[in-house]
Amino acid sequence: MSATDKKIIIAVDGFSSCGKSTFAKAIAARLGYIFIDTGAMYRAVTLYALEHGAIRSGIVDEEAVCRLLDQIAITFRFNPARGASDIYVNGDLVEGKIRTIEVSNCVSQVSAIPAVRKKLVAMQQEMGRRRGVVMDGRDIGTVVFP
Repeated sequence: MSATDKKIIIAVDGFSSCGKSTFAKAIAARLGYIFIDTGAMYRAVTLYALEHGAIRSGIVDEEAVCRLLDQIAITFRFNPARGASDIYVNGDLVEGKIRTIEVSNCVSQVSAIPAVRKKLVAMQQEMGRRRGVVMDGRDIGTVVFP
């Protein structure tokens, strides 16, 4: 049995603002696993939609967002300086860009789009197949990895 076979998926599920991320980041760092912030994934899709004209003046064009989904590849890489994983979209570091007020104002609308949820759940499940990950977010233990 290889070391990869021994690694597991740790799913941290729970209500908003209950400490999921703090706990998940600590566990990931301690085990040397990649921390996958699912909320950051929704923010990354929102940023991409903003940058590609699918959101204008705070109005989300759901059809335009859906057309962009196949163009988006999201990855996480551990950043030793931060002691946490950074998020990349199509190879570009977007960690800081996804935390802007413009993204924050639109992320709820984007995350409510069924096609976005379906795409990101599939991405999260694929990341989990590689094992050695800690994921936090709503529905991680019930929908993504039941």
